[in-house]
Amino acid sequence: MNQLAPLPSPTLALPALIAAADERAQLRFLEFFAVTIRNPHTRRAYARAAGDFLAWVAARGVTSLGGVQPLHVGAWIEALGGEMSAPSVKQQLAGVRRLFDWLVMGQVMPVNPAASVRGPAHSVRRGKTPVLAPDEARRLLDTIDVGVPAGLRDRALIGLMVYSFARIGAALSMRVEDVFMQNRRLWVRLHEKGGKRHEMPCHHNLEDYLTAYIDGCELREDRKGPLFRTIARGTKRLSDTPLPQANAFAMVRRRAGAAEIGTAIGNHSFRATGITTYLKNGGTLETAATMANHSSTRTTQLYDRRPDDVTLDEVERVLI
Repeated sequence: MNQLAPLPSPTLALPALIAAADERAQLRFLEFFAVTIRNPHTRRAYARAAGDFLAWVAARGVTSLGGVQPLHVGAWIEALGGEMSAPSVKQQLAGVRRLFDWLVMGQVMPVNPAASVRGPAHSVRRGKTPVLAPDEARRLLDTIDVGVPAGLRDRALIGLMVYSFARIGAALSMRVEDVFMQNRRLWVRLHEKGGKRHEMPCHHNLEDYLTAYIDGCELREDRKGPLFRTIARGTKRLSDTPLPQANAFAMVRRRAGAAEIGTAIGNHSFRATGITTYLKNGGTLETAATMANHSSTRTTQLYDRRPDDVTLDEVERVLI
């Protein structure tokens, strides 16, 4: 299959059942990941799910794609339920179901064996993301040393997530030109999931943080360059390399520790903190959904942690 060499393929090697199929089936399998999925995180997750499932059925005597039955998919999902959370199992099933849909449309398989398989029941009314109290968020921002490029960058990144409700992925994919003036106010342009572009005016604190960062690190002329960058080794100055998400997470945990914040926060905590604080101060759920670029207020409600305060007050009534 020399003609497949240039194709962007999943990180996993071809599963045995795919390798044993004809060239058309192999090409269709690779096309699923290379053509239909643009998000790299989704691509990796679905490639892992497909590889795990096909290896699982092969280990149980299935020798061809045509031999995969709904009973196999159902048994696999049942087995996963003892190892993973319900959302993780549902994601695995979604990846396998979409793959088989693609193979059916390409006439590689007659029917989708995962189409009739139900995933585990799962209902979420409260998000699990740890949030900060407003004074904790303020302390974290104020303890950052902004006398060095890393401090200017970190304050701007954390401020962006707090004040604009930005996802970490959208923040780290920004370019310098995505911070711009409009109607005498600084705005940010976020590139969200699904190719959606979302523009937001800056809170006055965020405007100060971004201006200090861009000017202090002399980024203004590099309009096409990444906004948030790594620190070049041994120089303490910004490089031309975009800041990876894992590095941002390590930075957040380090800054939280320096601010003596006991909550085990992550990158997503600032989005939840900003939304919760906005709602506590009289903001509406509908406007919060617009600001966060959520298509439904049900998603925004997962970030609304105001009920936590009520629960704590009620717990303290147990006067023993």
